[in-house]
Amino acid sequence: MTLIYKSTSTDECFPWSTAGGRANESMPFLHGFRRIVYEYQPLVDAVLCVVGLEEGTDTHDSGTTENEGAISLVELLEKESQSPVFEEGISYALFKVAERGLVSAAEVLLRYGADLNFEDPVSYYNPLHIAVLRNRPRMVQCLVRHGADIDKRDRIHESSPLDLASEEAERLPCLQVLLELGADVNARDKNGKTALLHALASSDGLTVHNTDNIQLLLEKGADVNAATQEGETAVSSLVFLVREALEGTLACPLVAGGAAGAGEEDGEPSLAQTCLEYFDLLFPLAVLLLQSGCAFLCSRHGAPCWTGQGLLFQRLSSALREAPDAAARGEILAKAEFLLELARVSSPSLLLAHRLELPLLEQHPHAQVLLDLHRRLREQEASPAPLRCLCRAFIRRLLQPWPLESKVKALPLPDRMKEYLLPELTYSPRPGQDCFKPHRTLR
Repeated sequence: MTLIYKSTSTDECFPWSTAGGRANESMPFLHGFRRIVYEYQPLVDAVLCVVGLEEGTDTHDSGTTENEGAISLVELLEKESQSPVFEEGISYALFKVAERGLVSAAEVLLRYGADLNFEDPVSYYNPLHIAVLRNRPRMVQCLVRHGADIDKRDRIHESSPLDLASEEAERLPCLQVLLELGADVNARDKNGKTALLHALASSDGLTVHNTDNIQLLLEKGADVNAATQEGETAVSSLVFLVREALEGTLACPLVAGGAAGAGEEDGEPSLAQTCLEYFDLLFPLAVLLLQSGCAFLCSRHGAPCWTGQGLLFQRLSSALREAPDAAARGEILAKAEFLLELARVSSPSLLLAHRLELPLLEQHPHAQVLLDLHRRLREQEASPAPLRCLCRAFIRRLLQPWPLESKVKALPLPDRMKEYLLPELTYSPRPGQDCFKPHRTLR
């Protein structure tokens, strides 16, 4: 096979280039693309041909076996080894065979000096990136074994191979390989985004399809509290997905019909129950559900099954005990009080138990805090609600789904009455807790 190469003279290929190379520096994309077309594309085509491939075909369409192709490839490379564009040509050919998962051909090209860090001039992905994108786990193993940087980020999207693998369910095999080979599960891009956040952000708006990827990342130690520079976390991404569902045209019918309580008939904890059981960890989601009209007790079996205040006190008891300092305890208590207030503004009664019943309450280091909160709630419950309070609760329910404040401010009422309709307690979230929308990777 005889290959014909275009002249490698820069002046002949680029009549606008200068001796100082400034024109080339100002147009690196076009320069790289034209170099492929005019200089080493013939060698790339020849490599693909001998391994049984042509542009646009798949490995399964070829009648050439991978081993046969590797033998023919050695013969070709021996003949063309003196070419002035040999290294560039076989490096781009490595990118192409990595895309198609031809491990034997990749091994040969690497043996002859193909560059693992070669970047495609169009996408700026390297061979490892494209192997992950095309879900070629054996190729990923091969490239990493030969020294490819497993955490290398591309220049355009700032994505690592692990980020790319986490984004799609079908790339789970590559995700497993990368983690087994030592990829950093908590590595961040320039915006602070981890592979876990990439996995959550790749949903179609309402559904996360790559749950197995997320589960694997968590098993390998992914940090659920990792936050981007804008405050996005795994929890805020989850809240965004739920908010997308609740803010749709079916929001009110879904919540009123028990969407937040789904699963209780099967003996599984509902979304509302889970959020209240772990209110300190899932606080934004708990607020969102209560603002959308979620019931504060079991929607299937009523108070004998569970009540929101019962779950809050149980979690508050353990969370106060585990809190590292007074500031953390204060924040947890404020969250509990805020959720109880949210429940009260939509209902005149919380169905509180006469006594606070918690395991080993008398031995709890913060028993008095729990008892004082329960006492205050009991005093509010014991006082008959005047007509104005009943009217206020009724108006608030009519304004659901909330947030309540924006809807109250839009009412044609005096400011003093608007203030009366708002909750007595307020809670200022930490930076990022109200940053619901994840920044999706555009690709």
